[in-house]
Amino acid sequence: MSTPHIEAKSGEIAETILLPGDPLRAKFIAENYLDDFVQFNRVRNMFGYTGYYKGKRVSVMGTGMGMPSIGIYAFELIKFYDVKRLIRVGSAGTVQPDMQIKDIVIAQGASTNSSFSKQYRLRGEIAALSDYGLLSDAVNRAKELNLPYHVGNILSSDTFYDSEIKSWKKWADMGVLCIEMEAYALFLTAAALHASALAICTISDSIVTGENISHEDREKSLRQMIELALDIA
Repeated sequence: MSTPHIEAKSGEIAETILLPGDPLRAKFIAENYLDDFVQFNRVRNMFGYTGYYKGKRVSVMGTGMGMPSIGIYAFELIKFYDVKRLIRVGSAGTVQPDMQIKDIVIAQGASTNSSFSKQYRLRGEIAALSDYGLLSDAVNRAKELNLPYHVGNILSSDTFYDSEIKSWKKWADMGVLCIEMEAYALFLTAAALHASALAICTISDSIVTGENISHEDREKSLRQMIELALDIA
């Protein structure tokens, strides 16, 4: 079996998969956390691997940037490879003044400025929510690890360079915690295909203050998020 974007054979992908945007981060996770891992995808250099973490079979694959890209990979993983649980691990920019660089956000739901949901032809707007089981597991594990975490609504944006420079302020006033570019599409794709999805993000920069994670701190900070995701995989 293969799809236009994934060359894996049937059975080569685990039922649970971590989805970083950067394929090199998928490679990093496999090389640093997974035992006996094998590479199942190289198409378009979107690297994918399957191995074992603390005895549990788990996969990891990059998705690229943006909702169209993660929408393609999530659909193919669920529809053609029977993936049941998908956990996005990525970075985000906070729009809240009381949130700190390197904090972790566990997304309860995602809002968007995208038209991704229009394909489902619903008579209204649907809420894009994470899976409660994965959400509660992540929150409980974050408490056990004493991580600095927040739970709530995030914004998945279609634009990284927004022509309306201060548009984030209106989202912040509605309680949105941070901005990234993928979770909304992941949540709706999983819902439409009856799979479970969650997004966990590390705050890499503050849109409020202009602060960002230094290159020296980035790996350590992302490790906390990666380990949290792997623990609940």
